[in-house]
Amino acid sequence: VQLQACGGGLVQPGGSLRLSCAASGIIFRLYVMGWYRQAPGKQRELVARFTSNGSTHYADSVKGRFTISRDNAKNTVYLQMNSLKPEDAAVYYCNTFPSASNYWGQGTLVTVSS
Repeated sequence: VQLQACGGGLVQPGGSLRLSCAASGIIFRLYVMGWYRQAPGKQRELVARFTSNGSTHYADSVKGRFTISRDNAKNTVYLQMNSLKPEDAAVYYCNTFPSASNYWGQGTLVTVSS
């Protein structure tokens, strides 16, 4: 299984980024997917995910700013991040929900700084 996240980079506060995560080795459409992040010195946290009925759930810290979406035909999950704040800086990962310990990829680094 490979979950390859990309789309990170350096953005100014208030800016936007769109992350993508391409999955291989799983029947993607069967899985509930989520985005996670880990900032330096902090534990990895769940940022956004789908529920089993296709609804979405967001951490309070990103609600109203981030949007998770997926394209099952492309085996890809996305995270649109708007109004970015310095505290959003982290390595972002996608994984199933609940997360599978052996599915973590390298993630993509998001830096928010002026």
